[in-house]
Amino acid sequence: MISKFKYLIRPLIFIFLYLLIIPPFSQAKGEQDFQAWLMKFRKSAVSAGISKETLDLTLPKVQFIPRVIELDKSQPEFRLTVEEYLNRIVTDIRINKGREILERNQDLLNSIYQNYGVQPSVILALWGIETDFGRNIGAYSVIDAVATLAFQGRRAAFFRQELLQALRIIDKGHVLPEQMIGSWAGAMGQIQFMPSSFQSFAVDHDGDGKRDIWNSSPDVFASAANYLSKNGWQKDEIWGMKATIPAGFSTALASPEVRKTLAEWNSLGVQYAEKDESPPDHTQLWSVVAPDMQKKTAYLVTNNYRSILRWNRSNHFAIAVGTLSDRIAGKQ
Repeated sequence: MISKFKYLIRPLIFIFLYLLIIPPFSQAKGEQDFQAWLMKFRKSAVSAGISKETLDLTLPKVQFIPRVIELDKSQPEFRLTVEEYLNRIVTDIRINKGREILERNQDLLNSIYQNYGVQPSVILALWGIETDFGRNIGAYSVIDAVATLAFQGRRAAFFRQELLQALRIIDKGHVLPEQMIGSWAGAMGQIQFMPSSFQSFAVDHDGDGKRDIWNSSPDVFASAANYLSKNGWQKDEIWGMKATIPAGFSTALASPEVRKTLAEWNSLGVQYAEKDESPPDHTQLWSVVAPDMQKKTAYLVTNNYRSILRWNRSNHFAIAVGTLSDRIAGKQ
């Protein structure tokens, strides 16, 4: 009986070992298709002005990452309320760390404030939420990630352009390929710029000839400030304040695109608490955002809120940045 069992088990062991050593046909063919795609992409990259040296340095090492495609297809649906999200993001640990960093970097952040008009606490809030103050910038090769998504992602055309921009960044000497690290979706460095955002907004604040958002705090802070400044940030405005809305408040009115004075909102039943130390501007136009409409919890927001939305089009994110900024600055 034992000998018969041996004869049965040996073929199964052989098949198992074979599958471990020899990749499935579909995987091998997928790799061949990816390499063929890279060859075609190289020609278009040359036409787009990428140097032969940069292409020789990067493309032979590019790897297709199946995990990136899995993550792209299975992004979780956002189900947290604003209150739940804020409890996760705006923590005492993060607030205290932000205050410590603010104290250590006061001169640098104040000089950036003078140049760009973006408050230090806002810069630190963005930095803290994006990468926990530079602690978690991601572990993916940006070139590998965007090449994978350009080859087989849902937004292949978008990521093809991001791949070209990433190669241009290397071409200009801002970062070595192996140091261009970021998220699975290609967001890079301590403030998670996509390559195209890097090209438009990254700044060489420390004057070393490189826009280094991976290692240089001056470049990180100034790049974040430059992004907001070029997207409409107003130096003398707050981002917003908490408010309550009445029962039956129209969802059509709860939008950053609908703008009214505080008096007009008050006539519609929107209530807010004026702060003695920083009374709101009654002459400017405000918008109401209410991600948790059923709880009658809302925020009256300014143009600066819309600037944060251009960084990340999530009301939860924008409210968290504003709230964390206020807490770091000691306003709440």
